[in-house]
Amino acid sequence: MSRLLTPRRVCSTPLVASVALLYSGLPIENVEAATTGDKPAKAPQHAALSDKVNGSTPPKNAGEAVTAHDTAAHPLNGPLAGEVHGVPPAEEHITVVGSRMNILHEDIGLSRMPTDVMHTPQAVNVVPRALMEQQNVKSLDEALRNVPGITASVGEGEGGMSGDQFLIRGFQAQNDIYENGLRDFGVYTRDSFYYDHVSVIKGPSSEVFGNGTTGGAINIVTKAPHAGNSYQGSFSGGSGSYYRGTLDINQQITDSIAVRLSAMGNENNVVGRDYVYSHRWGIAPSITFGLNKKISYTIDYFHQNDNRIPDYGVWVVQKPGTTISKPITEYGINRNNWYGTSFDQDDISTDMLSGRLTAKVAPWLSLYNDTKGGIYHRYYSASQPNCNSVKIDPSHPKGGCVQQYFGGNQSEASIIRNGNLGGPNPYNQSDWSIQNVFSGVAHFNTGRFRHEVIGGFDIEHVEDHRQNYPYNKTRPGTNLINPSMDVPGLQRVNCADNPSGLASIPNGVGKKCYKDGSATDIGVFLSDQIWLTKWFAIKGGFRLDQWYSSYSATGGVSTTPDTHFNQNETTVNPTVNLMYTPNDNLMVYFNWSESTTPTSLYVTNSNAPFTTSSGYAPERSRLYEVGAKYNAFNGRMGFTAALFRLEKNNSTITDPTTGDVSASSDRQRNQGLELSASGNITSDWSIIGTYAFYDSRVTGSETAADVGKRIQYVPNNSGTLWSSYNIAPKTLYNLTVGGGITWRQGVWLDAGNTARVPATVDFDALISHNFGKHWRVAMNGYNLANRLNYSNLFQNRVTPAIGRSFLFNLSASY
Repeated sequence: MSRLLTPRRVCSTPLVASVALLYSGLPIENVEAATTGDKPAKAPQHAALSDKVNGSTPPKNAGEAVTAHDTAAHPLNGPLAGEVHGVPPAEEHITVVGSRMNILHEDIGLSRMPTDVMHTPQAVNVVPRALMEQQNVKSLDEALRNVPGITASVGEGEGGMSGDQFLIRGFQAQNDIYENGLRDFGVYTRDSFYYDHVSVIKGPSSEVFGNGTTGGAINIVTKAPHAGNSYQGSFSGGSGSYYRGTLDINQQITDSIAVRLSAMGNENNVVGRDYVYSHRWGIAPSITFGLNKKISYTIDYFHQNDNRIPDYGVWVVQKPGTTISKPITEYGINRNNWYGTSFDQDDISTDMLSGRLTAKVAPWLSLYNDTKGGIYHRYYSASQPNCNSVKIDPSHPKGGCVQQYFGGNQSEASIIRNGNLGGPNPYNQSDWSIQNVFSGVAHFNTGRFRHEVIGGFDIEHVEDHRQNYPYNKTRPGTNLINPSMDVPGLQRVNCADNPSGLASIPNGVGKKCYKDGSATDIGVFLSDQIWLTKWFAIKGGFRLDQWYSSYSATGGVSTTPDTHFNQNETTVNPTVNLMYTPNDNLMVYFNWSESTTPTSLYVTNSNAPFTTSSGYAPERSRLYEVGAKYNAFNGRMGFTAALFRLEKNNSTITDPTTGDVSASSDRQRNQGLELSASGNITSDWSIIGTYAFYDSRVTGSETAADVGKRIQYVPNNSGTLWSSYNIAPKTLYNLTVGGGITWRQGVWLDAGNTARVPATVDFDALISHNFGKHWRVAMNGYNLANRLNYSNLFQNRVTPAIGRSFLFNLSASY
């Protein structure tokens, strides 16, 4: 017989599957021909499926049939695959039809969530590899612009920016970035040269990931060795002196060993921002032993070095006579103006080594063990400019920066560069982390009920050490309209030479040379999914964590004693899911889950002590969500819809003036609707679109005036749309044209709703041409309207986004 199934439903008997077609780019009308066995199977057993789990692209020759056996315990398959809805295994000929853009076919990318997006009872947004290739995505930040509800943050308080910092549904996710299910503790800007796809699991997921994940978790699925040989390279160049080269080589050494190498070199300025640049390079080799075997082990190494100029953007000011503060660039200040000094620098080196073991020890049991270690080194020096509204300089009798600029004395307006704490000090940061997750997935029956049980333990430890440096004198300000980066006579000195020049750490800690933090988490998790009928299942699970953390501030001004903080937390996070699956193409679900965020969670990302945090209760979040997922048109299109309510108690607060991170009894609630559609409308027309409506409110606060206000950074409406069309494919005159829009309504920047950033509207486009089967030339245009958008937000400042720019790309694939 023949059925149309999603990849998760592939049975364990001999079959001819076209899972490779999901990523091959083969037109839909050719799918059936490619899956009827017209050509003998040349790929080893499980090839396409194992590639999908490891996050790599299946063999490129989609015209070759792919066979698979014994995939019941495979992460892409459901309980006792081949017994879908209770049907016993049998000899079957199954045709799997799909689309590279249909995100429902993507796997989540970790053993603790061994399903694809279609069968995950939670809102999940995916940025597929096909979309990243069309948009010429170069970083994690660029990839996540395709996901509604995600906002990039500038950074907090005294310590400055901490690499990638994201908010999901308005809540911090800076410690919720994962690679293949393992936490990435790094404080750096992540390049995407070795990504296969990126998944964003919305809502609390502490039962799976551990503490954190209030708004959600970001999981990067990386490229991994696969069966067959492939060689790819590309070069990009364009606006802003942009030069980029990438390399991706896969070589199968034996029938069970394959290696893969991804590499990148990138150098660019930022269009629309003076003096801001990034020079980075990276390499990511990997090797798999036991390719397509019951026991396999993949070793990955990653190194990235990035030397960039930090950009604190522009500040938000209140024009006299108005009630709402806006970015000062909304009042005529040049968007290109950068207010740092020649001493500003962000130099980061990141190294990570991981190993992933998969062992099918029995037809009903699979075991996984994932280990990852990371070392991060960073030198960071940045100015924190501010256009004060009060008088700051006796030589300006007419008042401060705001009064000067709006009072008709614009040429005399000047900014300060030391920030509100005396300025963030330059510092050296050295971190290391290690994590090991062991898990097992078991499928069995108890009477007439089928079970999928997932359990295991998770142990992680992270250390952070920072050495602060003062300057020999206070950094002077510069002109608001025509800033200068030169500061004559300014020198960086050792801590002992000028301890009084250090910024003062809040909560009485004082001016200290060294800041050290560490955290250890030991967690165990268990869940059981039970099929009560062929079409209805219930899943319950929990995770128990024991969290230990410490913080010390030592050295510096001797009149202030050294400070040591400690915190121990025991947390339990449950989840319950109900799943209605009347057929293979529809799932309706309900999700209730909780998460916990200790106030000392962000060890490597944070930049101020967490006060005497042992006296504060951790943040607690609770999610109620109902949704539906539907595969349409033989798997070409996927549709999702989710209604949710997310509640958070004991919210942490970061004071933008002092950098003080503290806890409170504030309660927040975000509820809304999220929609998505993705896939191929026709064989040559692909589309991926999302929309989110959020109704967010402060429901309780120590500041009574804040109750009822909208949560900062959360837009009321946001959406993304990208579409591409192939004209005359497989001909000499082929052409692909595409384009899209990213839209986010204006958002409030503070709890009192007195500062607001305007809406973001970004139009992008693509045109490309293939020369034969192996060469491709493309041109991407970004922000074609040259609109003044803002990409990174914080309470009192924002960063102007990239201006109109164009990027040329030449690539080859063999």
